[in-house]
Amino acid sequence: MWKRIERAYASLRNRVDFKPQIGLVLGSGLGDIAENIESVYSVPFENIQGMPTSTVDGHSGRFVFGYINRVPVVIMQGRVHYYEGYTPQEAVMPIRLMIRMGVKALVLTNAAGGIREDLNTGDIMMISDHISLVPNPLIGRNDPSYGDRFPDMSEAYDPTLREMARVAAEKVGLDLKEGVYIQFTGPSFETPAEIRMARAMGADAVGMSTAIETIAAVHMGIKVLGLSFISNKAAGLGNEKLSHLDVQAESRAVVGKMSSLIREFVELASNK
Repeated sequence: MWKRIERAYASLRNRVDFKPQIGLVLGSGLGDIAENIESVYSVPFENIQGMPTSTVDGHSGRFVFGYINRVPVVIMQGRVHYYEGYTPQEAVMPIRLMIRMGVKALVLTNAAGGIREDLNTGDIMMISDHISLVPNPLIGRNDPSYGDRFPDMSEAYDPTLREMARVAAEKVGLDLKEGVYIQFTGPSFETPAEIRMARAMGADAVGMSTAIETIAAVHMGIKVLGLSFISNKAAGLGNEKLSHLDVQAESRAVVGKMSSLIREFVELASNK
């Protein structure tokens, strides 16, 4: 896997010579944020040697390079998931590639189901911690040049970045929630019994990504900010049946709010 990542990095560098400072991952329905930056290049995943490609509606599957408030960024417009049949190690390849490009901080976004009572459709929850029910992407041989065999996860979501996000939210007039995110494998939505289990475990929101990406980033020594858009009430907590199309629609409705938060955060983070 490590050799595969290096080959993919070399393949990407043959196409793009750009040094991003911050990396962003756009979850379901949030890809339009990438259309509103000062774009310089875009590279589809399929044009990068050995790169897994996205097969999910709403995930374009490409890197977009450009500027947010004059800050150089790389955006992963759509991600690849464990449930698409990739290994956890393959699912986090795009994260490792962004870090190889030189990013110093990552913003991971997702659409999630709200478990906690006060989390409603349209809210944005900053992730304070996570629970992962997906196999760990660090299983297997470790390359010490990438990171420690046993990385500390006690502050996986960087406290300094979280404080910046609070300041950014206040500046744009956003009521930013905070809570614990749990990653299930997907692609089926969770059952009401599984949601009751997740709530008993201490989870506030549920989704199918992000946690293993955070593990990979922390392994490589990179600070992470996680943001969940609450696209629906989790299974058994609302009156509607769960649908990926509805998740996409609700996510697109909050693009402006999420974009404003990210723009303000990027400017604050770039000055630190």
